[in-house]
Amino acid sequence: MSDINEHIGTSDRPKSESDSHHFDATQEDILIVDDIPENLRLLSTMLVKQGYNVRKALSGHMALKAVQTVIPDLILLDIMMPSMTGYEVCEKLKSDPKTASIPVIFLSALSESLDKVKAFGVGGADYITKPFQLEEVLLRVQNQLALRAAKIKNKQLNSELERRVQERTRELEVANEDLTREIGERRLLEDKLLKMAFSDALTGLPNRVLFTQRLEEVLNRANKDSTYQFAVLFLDCDRFKIVNDSLGHFVGDELLVALAGRLEATLLEGDTLARMGGDEFAILLNNIENINTATQVAEQILKALSFPFELKRQKVFINASIGITLGNLNYERPEHLLRDADTAMYRAKTLGKGQYRIFDPAMHDAALQVLHLETDLRKAVNQQEFTVHYQPIVALDSGSIVGFEALVRWYHPQRGMVSPVLFIPIAEETGLINPIGNFVLREACHQLRLWHQEKLTDYPLTMSVNISARQFAQPNLIEQIDQILGETQLAPQSLKLEITESAIMDNATSATAILQQLRERQVQLSIDDFGTGYSSLSYLHSFPVDNIKIDRSFVQRLDVNPDNVGLVPAIISIARALGMSAIAEGIETTEQLGQLRTLNCDFGQGYLFSKPLPAKQATDLIASAPQW
Repeated sequence: MSDINEHIGTSDRPKSESDSHHFDATQEDILIVDDIPENLRLLSTMLVKQGYNVRKALSGHMALKAVQTVIPDLILLDIMMPSMTGYEVCEKLKSDPKTASIPVIFLSALSESLDKVKAFGVGGADYITKPFQLEEVLLRVQNQLALRAAKIKNKQLNSELERRVQERTRELEVANEDLTREIGERRLLEDKLLKMAFSDALTGLPNRVLFTQRLEEVLNRANKDSTYQFAVLFLDCDRFKIVNDSLGHFVGDELLVALAGRLEATLLEGDTLARMGGDEFAILLNNIENINTATQVAEQILKALSFPFELKRQKVFINASIGITLGNLNYERPEHLLRDADTAMYRAKTLGKGQYRIFDPAMHDAALQVLHLETDLRKAVNQQEFTVHYQPIVALDSGSIVGFEALVRWYHPQRGMVSPVLFIPIAEETGLINPIGNFVLREACHQLRLWHQEKLTDYPLTMSVNISARQFAQPNLIEQIDQILGETQLAPQSLKLEITESAIMDNATSATAILQQLRERQVQLSIDDFGTGYSSLSYLHSFPVDNIKIDRSFVQRLDVNPDNVGLVPAIISIARALGMSAIAEGIETTEQLGQLRTLNCDFGQGYLFSKPLPAKQATDLIASAPQW
């Protein structure tokens, strides 16, 4: 029995000897479901301090068993979990009358509007995007528990009121005053419940529930009146997280209140401004002439946000990205309007932030394609659909192959070969780049070890492997590299890790220690795409860098004007002055090769020598001992 309690609905509340096997009925019971133990610990610690009973489950199946044991007052539910997703758990709970009324707050790293729509569609009461702020989680929990308690109280009052009405009917003259008082209490409670259900606690604005109802109303009106037009604006602050992280949540809350007031000042009577959660706001522009009215409002908002917010202790600047969708007869459901406005807002963010974009159906199609590709990518990681190709790196003085760069390739069962340009950004954003990168590193080291054993050359070849910014930020990166080198028995000095400038600078506090550990292991370090990132060169003196890779964009310019070689000589000079090697990427013509040899560039790679090849073809290329 102890094993079951350890994994299913484990409670973290303080217990005494007398109640060690019973929950305190006066405390609300919260079930936290997350497959990451650290998240469970953080949330559990916070909620226990607030006096709640807390139980934990590491999976959806464990959560359902915990609910069968004791029905909780509220569930904090992660979405992306193995075996059973949070969506599936919520659907099972809502399908059972015994558990259908349990409020569910989703916790997820997924932030796309489609994910939020799905969360509310399966019955979620609220949605919090990871990484979450503990203060926000606590406030959402308190709101949902207060709302649930108010509903229960209201139901109890209704039952009690009906009983009393029946009693007072028999003696109406005596009970008239009591009945009037009870009715008044009920109305006060209903008013309080409505306010809690439909308004945002911080700003006092309408919340998502009320805004959705307003959208339903205007959609019904638009269906009856073809001349009626409205628009939805979805707004997200571009720098709010920086404000929260640097100045604290109290300043962040003060800023949100001030922002709400400034947004309201740009609207007309009859329009609706709502806080959707976090730093997201939505606006319903009622009865407009055309799309120009909506764009004018967006421009007014951006102009209003160009002025600083004078808070109690701080002056804060903040801007926003805005998505706009125009209501028309093609829309049947409010969530579709919000989804499209949200999609347009994300488009504005990707184009540089601090601007607005009007929704185009192509945006939705593109978002769906990305969503489908992400789903397929997750399957590809589990089903090992990836392979590694190898592009030769050539010593420009001798023209001989001295090493290879390992490049991941994905062969989709239906689509065929998927370009890395399409799936690598998605892998970076979702964190799937970590298992993919680990696979590439292991395969590349294994292949290089085979080549060394076959003695295809009379000198040791090297292998270059890209390490993404997200991989570089992993706390166990060194342990992973040690494990792979141990498994493959590859000499560490044969491995070159390629890292971008931004990956190092974004993790500057930990980069020094990581790179020093790589240097102690004799693993070489190359700076990839040099010259396209940070303009400061000071980090090259601080970090143990062995090679500088000249970005292909600089190499391509060698053909445009042979007399103007741009930054290439300067980069080669920097490398030589710091005792490093220069490697030119993207060499495609003999003219480029000749220019680089004249400039005494050390190494090069590109289609002039060979495209990336499967392992067998790369082996044949080595055996042929080509000279360029």
